Amino acid sequence: MDGRRRIAESVSGGAMARPATGAVPPSRHARARSALGLGAARFSRFMRRWVGPVHCWQLPTGAGLAALGTFFIATAAFGVVRGGHVPEVVDELRDWRDAAANAVGFRITSIAMAGQKELTREEVLTIAGITGHTSLLFLDAAEARAKLKENPWIAEANVLKLFPSRLHITVTEREAFALWQKDGKVSVIASDGEVVEPYVNQRFARLPLVVGEGAGARAKEIVALLDNYPLVRDQMYAAVLVAERRWNVVLKNGIEVRLPETDNDKALGTLVQLDRDNKILSRDIAVVDLRLPDRVSVRLSDEAAAARAEALKAKNPKKKGGAA
Repeated sequence: MDGRRRIAESVSGGAMARPATGAVPPSRHARARSALGLGAARFSRFMRRWVGPVHCWQLPTGAGLAALGTFFIATAAFGVVRGGHVPEVVDELRDWRDAAANAVGFRITSIAMAGQKELTREEVLTIAGITGHTSLLFLDAAEARAKLKENPWIAEANVLKLFPSRLHITVTEREAFALWQKDGKVSVIASDGEVVEPYVNQRFARLPLVVGEGAGARAKEIVALLDNYPLVRDQMYAAVLVAERRWNVVLKNGIEVRLPETDNDKALGTLVQLDRDNKILSRDIAVVDLRLPDRVSVRLSDEAAAARAEALKAKNPKKKGGAA
């Protein structure tokens, strides 16, 4: 304070000047604008310090073309998958790959094959997925073998690659064993019950016929049983599995032989003895029932039953009423 009672104040930037007495204080809007300006200045300093160097960054040469190529490849891949064309594209790529391998000396020039009987050579190659364009270098022997074993005729297979250009294929085929009828459809089966043909070719017409649910898997059982009794086997038309428990043997002359669930050997032995003694299988009968161990029941055919009834009627005529 000087002699005139005035307060001395610094005019340097170190302290804010006090407002003169009677001065109007800054409004709320003015203070907001001042704070906004201060924030903008701080943000500008931050950008210059940290973000400013980004302007100096440079992308590698060709990055744009690479990104564009990646985009087109991704778009094409999406279209292939979405359109369901993956198998066609894979096959095309495989053909290009095999063509390149064939061009450098890995073309298959010799294929030795053994074991096929029912299947032709061409069918075996088709099943294995081997074509005239397949290269030995890229042929997957394990995959070809697996494809061959998926065929019902083929029980075992072996595929051997002999570089640079030879291939050896060996197959073991199942043998046609019987015909199996189920739900009105007849199939050719192997001895293990595997269906090897969904239809009947004329060359299989002489195979034994088994009928019914589960009969295919048990065909070997009934065929082996009847092999011990040639008299019955040679006259058999079909063997019918009843309720998957027991067999009825239908003969070519229409006689139905009903076998028990167990001890079929004894039942068939009895049947053979009856035929030897009484020619039972040559008589006009419909059924020979061997299901009970202590008796044999026989049912006449309809014609034989009618003839027998007429014979009995003629033999024992009714007496007229009023006779003495």
